[in-house]
Amino acid sequence: MKNDKTREMVLFALFAAIILLMAFTNLGFIPLGVINATIIHIPVIIGALFLGPKKGAALGFLFGLTSFINNTFKAATASAFVFSPVLAFDKLGWSGIPRSIYICFVPRILVGIVPYFVFIFVKWLVKNESKIGKIIVNALAGIIIGVAIRAYLIRRIDSINKVSGSIIGALVAVALFVLLYFITYKKTSATVSYIYAGLTGAFTNTLFVMSGIYILYKHAYANALEKAADEVMGVVMGVVTFNGIIEAVVAAIIVAAVSTALVHVIPTYDVRKQQETESAKA
Repeated sequence: MKNDKTREMVLFALFAAIILLMAFTNLGFIPLGVINATIIHIPVIIGALFLGPKKGAALGFLFGLTSFINNTFKAATASAFVFSPVLAFDKLGWSGIPRSIYICFVPRILVGIVPYFVFIFVKWLVKNESKIGKIIVNALAGIIIGVAIRAYLIRRIDSINKVSGSIIGALVAVALFVLLYFITYKKTSATVSYIYAGLTGAFTNTLFVMSGIYILYKHAYANALEKAADEVMGVVMGVVTFNGIIEAVVAAIIVAAVSTALVHVIPTYDVRKQQETESAKA
């Protein structure tokens, strides 16, 4: 038991150090030509899988804290105030403080919670390498992305109406389902679970941050970008469907690769809990 606690403390410190290193250097971003894919959330996701949702939430809080520090003291963009209660106070007064606290911290804390439960759910769904389970989880992913693509096209492209947008969204959903099933049908349940933990962890960050910006900072964000308020939804949808998908794919690949290697040395949190339960029964 003491060795387990020591191991958890060492792992937590390691993941925390990686987050700090990524956040305060350029190592937290992967240049992909047109954009830089954020990967700072990846150690938070992996930490949640191996240390559990409580420590995952703590790592997510640290991720949010680094975002607060960077945006407060560097303020590299005009919209940095959405992540900094200090800058938000200067711009909007007291009402800006809780809004920026939410955007800066809550999505990042959820990154340390949601992937763990997605991992447990997917692992249960595809237990014993169930083909039906893989079909269900891949179909759900395809439908969600298809609906997001439909909404983005209708919102951003004037020549696409609801009917044509629905057709394109459906085609994307089917193509994605086929691709995901081809990728995962020979993978173990654990590997499939790691993939979806990475996907949902990255999407959790993007979706909650951008939806928070739209709901809480629509007009201020539009002013910062020098756009009309009714254009903000298009910007949000563009980030979610473009940046979000790229970052989710990157996260899925890295989380699956690192976790598959790491699990041979350190069991995941759910395995340790199962072992503890079995030991208590014995």
